Amino acid sequence: MADTTVLTSTDIGADLGERATLVQFSSAFCQPCRATRRILAEVGAMVEGVAHVEVDAESHLGLMRKLDIRRTPTVLVLDAGGGVARRASGQPRKADVIAALGEAIPV
Repeated sequence: MADTTVLTSTDIGADLGERATLVQFSSAFCQPCRATRRILAEVGAMVEGVAHVEVDAESHLGLMRKLDIRRTPTVLVLDAGGGVARRASGQPRKADVIAALGEAIPV
């Protein structure tokens, strides 16, 4: 069953990217969150129209519950309209983030 969740700029506290948005849920003492931040920032800089937004999990508990996010880092790849195209927990590999963006951004 496809994820039909749609997030807005109000939900994540930042503007959505023109083509896609990489939303990272992090916590203060999460070591893999730091590496994930670097990976997503690199990919976001490589692909025009892609925004990287980091959301502090502890400050957004309601959103965490709504999205059933249970650990950090969790990354959501949103399409241009804010729809959740892909979701992954744990530190992602750069190649996997690029592949997920390929699915979220229409050719």
